[in-house]
Amino acid sequence: MRALDIAIIIVYLAAMPLIGVLVGRKQRSSSDYFVGERSLPWFAVTLSVVATETSTLTVISTPGLVFGNGFTFLSLAFGYIVGRVIAAFVLLPQYFKGNMVSAYAFLGERFGKGLQGTASVTFVITRLLAEGVRLFAGAIPIKIILDHFGVSMEYWHIVVILTALTVLYAYVGGIKAVVWVDVIQLSLYLGGAIAAIIVLANKLPDGWASMAAADGKFTLVDFGLHIWTSPYMLITGIVGGAVFSMASHGSDQLIAQRLLATKSLRDGQKALIGSGIVVFVQFTLFLLVGAMLWVFYGRKPVAQLGMQSPDDVFSRFIIDDLPVGISGLLIAGVLASTMGALASALNALSTSTVADLYQKFTNRDASDSKLLRHGRVWTLVWAVVFAVFASMFSTTKNSVIELGLSIVGYTYGALLGAFVLGLVIRRARQVDAIVAFVVTVAGMAFIILGLKFSKATGDFIGVDFSKAAGDKVALAFPWYPLLGVAITLIVGGLLSLRHSTPAPPDTEEPVATAKAA
Repeated sequence: MRALDIAIIIVYLAAMPLIGVLVGRKQRSSSDYFVGERSLPWFAVTLSVVATETSTLTVISTPGLVFGNGFTFLSLAFGYIVGRVIAAFVLLPQYFKGNMVSAYAFLGERFGKGLQGTASVTFVITRLLAEGVRLFAGAIPIKIILDHFGVSMEYWHIVVILTALTVLYAYVGGIKAVVWVDVIQLSLYLGGAIAAIIVLANKLPDGWASMAAADGKFTLVDFGLHIWTSPYMLITGIVGGAVFSMASHGSDQLIAQRLLATKSLRDGQKALIGSGIVVFVQFTLFLLVGAMLWVFYGRKPVAQLGMQSPDDVFSRFIIDDLPVGISGLLIAGVLASTMGALASALNALSTSTVADLYQKFTNRDASDSKLLRHGRVWTLVWAVVFAVFASMFSTTKNSVIELGLSIVGYTYGALLGAFVLGLVIRRARQVDAIVAFVVTVAGMAFIILGLKFSKATGDFIGVDFSKAAGDKVALAFPWYPLLGVAITLIVGGLLSLRHSTPAPPDTEEPVATAKAA
């Protein structure tokens, strides 16, 4: 590897933990650790939300989508904006009413601690699976890039190093450190994308945009895609993407915690809606890189370029064709996306563990200093768990990785459905909600693993629990949360008919901030 590239990467790896520690070293309370004393500016939270949801695979893989689907991916990104607008005005006000540090505290107030604990445990398991596997998956392109430059490292070495560097600032600085480091990391990999565009613009012939357009690489809407099997079909992207975004950004503690760290409900709404706009711009940038790469590589499909998948397109360009310095910048950007997602997961898991489980079920009146100590201890615990779990995938095939990355599909519908059930069906009680929650998770497992559709026609084939292959494909993932919400409302609504009056307010003391200031 070239000396300047190595220097950039080393400076980045040393600077991020140091900056995080400096920003968040003066933690005074558990509220400061978990929600930053609700003092963070909305624009910083906006960028942190985007950095949290952006993984290494997003940075590496998005340009390659153009080779097969043009710009149709943006229909999903537009759906994300719609979903965030709805979540901002329907769900977010519920969290700010109770001065909460956890989204699941709303379920505790509405139904009781049983459902709050159920939702929190579901979040913990889901996040462990999804983020643990995503951590390993993020190490894959990093290892490929390092191997090319003669730096030999095992997957578990990369996982452990990234986890150790990330936990330094997540442990010391809490949410403040995580948010401000996210801002820097997002700026880094978006800057890398812009640098790649500038480099490509100087390498491509005049009229490259017309060439890409003629090949359909700027296509926004493809009516040949099937509604049930393609996540980028217009209706699937907008409707399914909107509900998916409501679930991921309205009922997932990973995102809700950042929004609760803003100064007011209005700031939280601006941060949530703004994140959708920034994500749309981010995807447009990376798709533009993909369109330029299509022309750069001679307007040939991936197979003719000797690559195994579209995911390899951007990686090869970073390795072979970027100038010295810019290559190091983009590799640092890839590292940034992995560390940002991991730091956010660690902070969210420690918060949910303390606020939703420890405080709620021990019934102890713990001092604020003890809650702060618990938050830091759980940050360390989850860091170790993530590192061990991700390292176990060193010899696992891609099919299991894909399953881990899609695990949120099993639970997002149940989580969002529980919130909607509490808001719209006033007669629903805690038992109704828990039964509906469990039935939804089981039902979604059946739908995701069992239902198969024709890849060619999009028609429903039948129930088959064998792996999707050949002409058999599964239901497109944006539909998962919508179906989950429907199951929760149907089951919970039917069970609520047993009661003749609206549910009385939960008599338990609400879980607000962990000894909130």
